[in-house]
Amino acid sequence: MNNSIDRGLYCGLLIFGALACSAPKQEEAIEKPTEDSLAAKYHHQPLVTDLFTADPSAHVFEGKIYIYPSHDIQTDVAQDDMGSHFDMKDYHVFSMEKSGGPVTDHGVALALEDIPWASRQLWAPDAAEKDGKYYLYFPAKDKEGIFKIGVASSDKPSGPFRAEPQPISGTFSMDPAVFQEGSDYFLIWGGIWGGQLQWYEDQKLVPGRDGQLTGLPEAEEPALIPYISKLGGDMKSLSEKPKEIQILDESGNPIKAGDNKRRFFEAAWMHKLGDTYYLSYSTGDTHFIAYATGDNPYGPFTYRGNVLNPVEGWTNHHSIVEFEGKWYLFYHDTQLSGDTPLRNIKMAELTHNPDGTIQTVDAMRK
Repeated sequence: MNNSIDRGLYCGLLIFGALACSAPKQEEAIEKPTEDSLAAKYHHQPLVTDLFTADPSAHVFEGKIYIYPSHDIQTDVAQDDMGSHFDMKDYHVFSMEKSGGPVTDHGVALALEDIPWASRQLWAPDAAEKDGKYYLYFPAKDKEGIFKIGVASSDKPSGPFRAEPQPISGTFSMDPAVFQEGSDYFLIWGGIWGGQLQWYEDQKLVPGRDGQLTGLPEAEEPALIPYISKLGGDMKSLSEKPKEIQILDESGNPIKAGDNKRRFFEAAWMHKLGDTYYLSYSTGDTHFIAYATGDNPYGPFTYRGNVLNPVEGWTNHHSIVEFEGKWYLFYHDTQLSGDTPLRNIKMAELTHNPDGTIQTVDAMRK
């Protein structure tokens, strides 16, 4: 054989002739993960699999669990720090008669085109019931691209809901959540970055603060915090000027803006057990659901730890509800898509310890 033929060609010729070659063996093909192996990565499985859902707000109405999530959709909008890629256009309502039971999709409860003042981005909603009437609270950007909070009503927890022609006066930012105690109803809201909370001072939009993250406090300054206001008797207005909910560290000082693992980012939720009020929230870029405790809805609240460790996907948003003597955490991740803007809602049992702390939930198996 001519010595100018290199070893690679020589091996190739031998292979072509079905002869042995001394080249190294090829690596074995990597086995593709199956649905079962993917499911085994997670402690909890998606409640809804035929469409993408996120930000689940759960309540017990008429003896059932009703879930009010946002509805993720495919979009061509580029991802950015302001969440422009979360361009939802309607809400579905889901219900369960028991934990682990079938989930019923009640269809579209409210659509963007049915909200006169809104232009885009129907983000995380919540719901409440009073005197047999049901109310859906939702954020959306108005015609000027500023987030406001709207309300819609229905005679059924599943909707459809009819939106008021204007947002709730005095509201701003996003992520509304309703806390009920007796005959009192409180609206809680707020979120930084895409939630625009950093654009406000003294509850007024600062002219020129329309940049990406303009207005965020410095790392050593107190972090921005959520707002609370008692709802009026009509459930469609605020009965008082909104107040800030202070979140303090173990020394009684406001948590600082640079304390990313503990400071408020978005997704405030309130529940009560015994005499203790729990304020839980997302830390955003560090991906925890943290919680703090206090002795009244207005606070102050003292940081205690985490309800939920980071999930798969960038965002983390939750709700907590008691049903038939047990507490449950609702949250989302990206198990179905692997893509942050296309999420799926989940449910996990939640345990309060005798000392008032909460046992942290892990979404992923280690």
